[in-house]
Amino acid sequence: MPQGPRRPARTARVAALLLAAVLSLTAAPATAAEDAAPSGSRAPAVPLRVATYNIHAGAGEDQVFDLDRTAAALRDLRADVIGLQEVDVHWGERSAFTDEARALAEKLRMRVFFAPIYDLDPATEGGERRRYGVAVLSRHPVLHAENHEITRLSTQTPDPVPAPAPGFAEIEIRVKGVRTHIYSTHLDYRADPSIRAAQVDDMLDILADDRGPKILVGDFNAEPSAPESAPLWHTLRDAAPDAGLTYPAVAPQKRIDLITVSEGITVTGARTHATDASDHRPVVADLRLPRKDR
Repeated sequence: MPQGPRRPARTARVAALLLAAVLSLTAAPATAAEDAAPSGSRAPAVPLRVATYNIHAGAGEDQVFDLDRTAAALRDLRADVIGLQEVDVHWGERSAFTDEARALAEKLRMRVFFAPIYDLDPATEGGERRRYGVAVLSRHPVLHAENHEITRLSTQTPDPVPAPAPGFAEIEIRVKGVRTHIYSTHLDYRADPSIRAAQVDDMLDILADDRGPKILVGDFNAEPSAPESAPLWHTLRDAAPDAGLTYPAVAPQKRIDLITVSEGITVTGARTHATDASDHRPVVADLRLPRKDR
């Protein structure tokens, strides 16, 4: 694997048409009352339940595609925001060419932002474009959404070389007046850690441009103690160190699905959820967001 991949520049904002399509799934926008902090000298922290789940394109450990089963596992988490990985949108026969992002959002009555890693020509003439990537589901108003580039080694081209590619999702939400950034990621799976190390650097550069509480979740394909993960812990904190192992879903042996939080966010509880709806187990954490006094 080539070493020293080039650091990509931060991407431009998502095209207005794409963002409008995503947000068209949402309910009415927040009112001014939702954005107002309570009066008083000490505003209380704001609760938020966050989860991450690699959904394996809707197939369970049994390799059977069943998006209703996926939705049931997500519903059981009772989360306010969920980062998803391995999401198919009209990708292929393995997921019945389903738009999984939209379908899950509708089943759960949540807002969704889908950030493709791959965006390929249709399988047949006149068909939908084949897309695969990550997503974020939210019960809260989405103020902004962006699909960032990070270093990747493509699985869709022969002899790939490290290069900037999309698929690092960010949404900004408003929770009782607190603007919070949520990121969903899926890092490289290969044994060589060099691509993951570059991806960690790229993600931290993107996070550094944002202000306020930040929550980065996803399938990191590396455990928190891995050398390539070390730079994360200068900026972020592992929100679920004792929540349990996540992969594989049956008799898990590794903890590679992580929820990480920025300084000032309090973790009041975290757990994994035992389900075979995917080859990973989801992780859920109860957080309290800091709210500055006004």
